[in-house]
Amino acid sequence: MRRQLLAIAALSAAVALGTATSAVAAEPVWQETGTAYVDSLGGGQGLASRADGSLLHRGPASIPLDLRLKGWNHIGDPDIAEDHVFDAYQGADSATSKMFAVTTPDGKRYEYVHQLDAGEKVNNSFAAVSPDGQWLVSGEWGDQDRLQVFPAPLLNPATPRTGGDLPQAPQITLDRPVRDVQGCDFVTDTRLLCASDDGSKELFPEDRPLLQVDLTHRLDGTPVTGHVTSLFALPQRSACSGTYEAEGVDYDTTTGTLRVEVVPPGVCKIATTVYSYQQR
Repeated sequence: MRRQLLAIAALSAAVALGTATSAVAAEPVWQETGTAYVDSLGGGQGLASRADGSLLHRGPASIPLDLRLKGWNHIGDPDIAEDHVFDAYQGADSATSKMFAVTTPDGKRYEYVHQLDAGEKVNNSFAAVSPDGQWLVSGEWGDQDRLQVFPAPLLNPATPRTGGDLPQAPQITLDRPVRDVQGCDFVTDTRLLCASDDGSKELFPEDRPLLQVDLTHRLDGTPVTGHVTSLFALPQRSACSGTYEAEGVDYDTTTGTLRVEVVPPGVCKIATTVYSYQQR
């Protein structure tokens, strides 16, 4: 009887181990499924998917004249939530604020200005809205150990209804530094995918890596930690040689399609490559 019990215990342990191993092995990976191209002036900074499956693109030519005259000379990777378009703007290196513009489904635009906090960089690289529509994530340039969090303008009831001041909420503290993050998008309530323009291989072994940030809990206005993993190097394919630039990221929740933009070097930079992925 003792031998039978030992055998059953060993078999149970083997089954449990096999199940655990299978669970790890079953983790889906991103497989490239296609490429497309967009004019860099109109779409080389970022993109976002609409509910109908079409894509919104942003580039230097996307900045409205009235905003450019106010000093907002750079637009980042956008996002769309509840049919509202969120754009990230920054000004000159000497600026003391950054701005998020929200365009409603009926075309009204509201400006939310954030005055820089102590130690905060002027960069406003992207806008990524949490799946519940309540929080806006953005990031700065250079080496960073955080992602910034704000109440989502207009959608979060804590924000003014027609634009105004936008203070920071408790941040996402990263468990390892990242560099030159150009765009992020939520895949789930607790996972973001981000494109890094870091080609040094100093922080991660990949050249211009796609990073995965797993949060310890969904955003709720309290501090949260993000676990950073490098998934793979973004493609660098072009007829031209030189330095590439990783840009915007979009995840289409309807189709499960991930898209990442890479600007090629030299004269080829007039057209930005959009790489598509699906989980397999």
